[in-house]
Amino acid sequence: MSGMPKIEPLDAECPLTQGPGWMGVPDPLARPCTLALYASRVPAGFPSPADDYIDQRLDLNTHLIEHPAASFFVRVSGDSMIGAGIHDGDLLIVDRALKPLDGRVVIAALDGELTVKRLVFRNKRPWLVPENPDYAPIEVREGLDCIIWGVVTRVIHAL
Repeated sequence: MSGMPKIEPLDAECPLTQGPGWMGVPDPLARPCTLALYASRVPAGFPSPADDYIDQRLDLNTHLIEHPAASFFVRVSGDSMIGAGIHDGDLLIVDRALKPLDGRVVIAALDGELTVKRLVFRNKRPWLVPENPDYAPIEVREGLDCIIWGVVTRVIHAL
């Protein structure tokens, strides 16, 4: 389907990577990737002197992923979801354990192609709705092969 963003599996070097075709499901036996979490907050207003005190270690996997065995990462290509804060090149965390309810952003396979869209029910019929006026909503009608892969829970992008 032309004009739809393709979503590719994350292919980055990380101790959690399991090889070709891996969809980003964290390995529960892999060592945690922890980073320093400073005790002081960073003000968004006037600057204040920085604390050099590290309060604890923070594992982003446990902070960002609620259901590790049912979650995966994908990288976005395209601009159909910019209104939802999802940009080309962003990394999405997708949870297959969550129910794809009305209004949630989902990863869907449409006739074999992956896309990211907002799931909306209109008159009890499902639609996949972009967050960019340059793209048309897609009615999930009979005969259209559509499988919801999971619910997007987090968007990670560079500033």
